[in-house]
Formats: sequence, C-alpha cells, structure tokens
Amino acid sequence: MQLHLIRHPRPAVEPGICYGQTDIGLADCPAAAADRLRPLLPDSFALHASPLARARLLAEALGTPRLDDRLKEIHFGDWEGRSFTDIGSAIDDWAADPLGFRAPGGESPREMAARVLQWLGEATGAETEAMVVVAHGGPLRAIAGHVLGMPPERWIGLDFGCGQVTRIDVESWGVVLKWFNR
Repeated sequence: MQLHLIRHPRPAVEPGICYGQTDIGLADCPAAAADRLRPLLPDSFALHASPLARARLLAEALGTPRLDDRLKEIHFGDWEGRSFTDIGSAIDDWAADPLGFRAPGGESPREMAARVLQWLGEATGAETEAMVVVAHGGPLRAIAGHVLGMPPERWIGLDFGCGQVTRIDVESWGVVLKWFNR
C-alpha cells in the first residue's frame, strides 16, 4: 500500500500562538496546494482527512474525503488560542515529559497518538492500494513514526512541512520511506 501523508497548508495564525484543535483558516490557497501536490499522488486513492478546516479544505480540493475526528491535531485545552509567551514557564512541564504532559483541559501527545493509531488500524484494515491522509503535524508524526517502527520518543523529530506530502510504502515484507516533505 502507498501511504501519502499531507500536512495542511500554512494556517492563518500569528507566529507563537498555540492553536491545536482551534478551527482556523488558511493563509495559503488550498486549490493551489492541491494542484501542486496532485502530480505526486497516484491516479486513484482512498482519501481521509481531519475535519478541521485547514486540513479539510485541502482534502476537498483533492477529492471527496472521509472525515474523522480522530485525525484532528492534539487538543491543548486551556492553551488553545494563547501565545506561548502567555503560557510562560508552564511549557517547561511539557518539555520535561513530552509524551505524557497534558495542558489543562487538553490531551497528552500519548493520548492523541492512541486515537490516531486506532483510526489507522481501522483505515488500513480495508484493502486499498493507496491512501492519502490530510491532517496535522501531530497526527502525521504518530502515523509515520508508528508505521516506520520508530519509538514514540523519536516521533517529534518528524517535521512535516505545511502543504507538503510524504510517501511511505507498506509491503508484506516491510516498510519503505520513499520520500519526505515534497
């Protein structure tokens, strides 16, 4: 199976704002991103996406996506919409426990990964030759890290660029990272 992971185009948000599941718009045109990405995708594929506008709009420009809440970005709870400057030293607690930390009222990266991987198990259970997933950095790190057999502590190093596609081929004999951030 060809697995194509696409991060949404650049969001319309000021730098330094924690936005997680906040449903914000796009600074870049989703149709232009779709036109640029389409030649990198197979002729036919199952299309899945986060329902948040920044991912959904690109997915809709590529076809008719199956939307799933489990593909949403991590929920930062009380941190949503706040600047990292305002959050202050509380961010140090996250740095001390990158997988287990949960912002007040939010979810931890480990919890986010569990819901995303539950979705992945169901989605890949259906026979398909190619799957395109349009989502966010956190969920894409969990998918790619899991499929590539990386320990969760290393997933943060997978830096998915906005409006970029990564291809991973999953075969019966193993997994091949074909390209990253095209």
